Amino acid sequence: MFHVKPLKARPLAEDWQQGGFGLYIHWPFCQSKCPYCDFNSHVAAKIDQARWRDAYLREIDRAAAETPGRILQTVFFGGGTPSLLAPEIVDAIIAKVRAAWPTANDIEITMEANPGSVEAGRFAAYRQAGVNRVSIGVQALNDTDLKALGRLHSVADSLAAIKIAQKTFDRTSFDLIYARQGQSLAAWQAELDQALQIANGHLSLYQLTIEDGTAFGDRFRRGLLKGLPDEDLGADMYLATQDATNAAGYKSYEVSNYAKDSQESRHNCIYWNAGDYIGIGPGAHGRLSLDGCRWSTEATSNPTAWLESIEAGAPKERRDLLSSAEQGTEYLMMGLRRDIGIDLERYSRLAKSTLNRTTVADLESLGLVVRRENRLSATPSGRLVLNAVIEKLMAE
Repeated sequence: MFHVKPLKARPLAEDWQQGGFGLYIHWPFCQSKCPYCDFNSHVAAKIDQARWRDAYLREIDRAAAETPGRILQTVFFGGGTPSLLAPEIVDAIIAKVRAAWPTANDIEITMEANPGSVEAGRFAAYRQAGVNRVSIGVQALNDTDLKALGRLHSVADSLAAIKIAQKTFDRTSFDLIYARQGQSLAAWQAELDQALQIANGHLSLYQLTIEDGTAFGDRFRRGLLKGLPDEDLGADMYLATQDATNAAGYKSYEVSNYAKDSQESRHNCIYWNAGDYIGIGPGAHGRLSLDGCRWSTEATSNPTAWLESIEAGAPKERRDLLSSAEQGTEYLMMGLRRDIGIDLERYSRLAKSTLNRTTVADLESLGLVVRRENRLSATPSGRLVLNAVIEKLMAE
């Protein structure tokens, strides 16, 4: 019998505490634009980093004034390529963050980096500034495929960057993309085995997706993107990824993320667990609970417009009030990506409704979801068709 425990009286405004509180800082610049990337990233010939530093500091002050006293658990420098930031800029931002909020004793401060921008001295300076976790965008351990993906670095650059990072930081991660053009199952398995020998606790392994608005999207639409694996091969690659990571002692704690014990990305878990997070920088998104309401926030995406609006004291940011149904949907969509799934009681409190019992039972009978006490999670088979599972639950 499918049922939900009685709802407890708890202010909705405090629900975010179950997910945590983090800060995302977006650096929008890259050395080049990758053809598969749909992130808000730009190439600029000249960047006045001092102006950007001052804008970030002003925005941190503004955000802290809205959230006084909250304990900040994570900071994430994303992009773009934030490892292009001068270390003294990173130092100033982290110092401002620590002055603006009380921070957790074990605060996680992550920086994304591209292998070509990694230098031992720069990484040492980032660590001195307070960065304690680095995520490197390797993407492929094959020089031919790196070129096809538009990457400027080589495999040798990647291996050197990983080595420097692991010597400098206690916690490191790197990304790979699979289901690339012309890639066979055996080739991916060999590459994954190599990655697992190099990694020291965390890997992000993404299946290539073709996004609208990207160079790859345009080529695909015109029939010029050849050799992409079909759905069956893509599924086989995903299952092979689960097998290999599990055998190496990595837990698939999220659909595309794998970690050994205590090595999970705590910042990303705030997203998946429906916590609150502040987004600072062009195009940065956030979720903010204030005065009993939950808001989605999105900064203007154009870097020049964002910078000038901050300097003018009139930040360009869109805020939308999230309805109960929207909050429930977000929690469902993000939470089912996690191995631990969602808390059905929390879902009911957020959405002010319960999931359809018959639909859940049907999905369970198909082996796509499982209920344990008051939690609902996707099975390994369900993760293969997760979008369809979520759509079915939302439709009912």
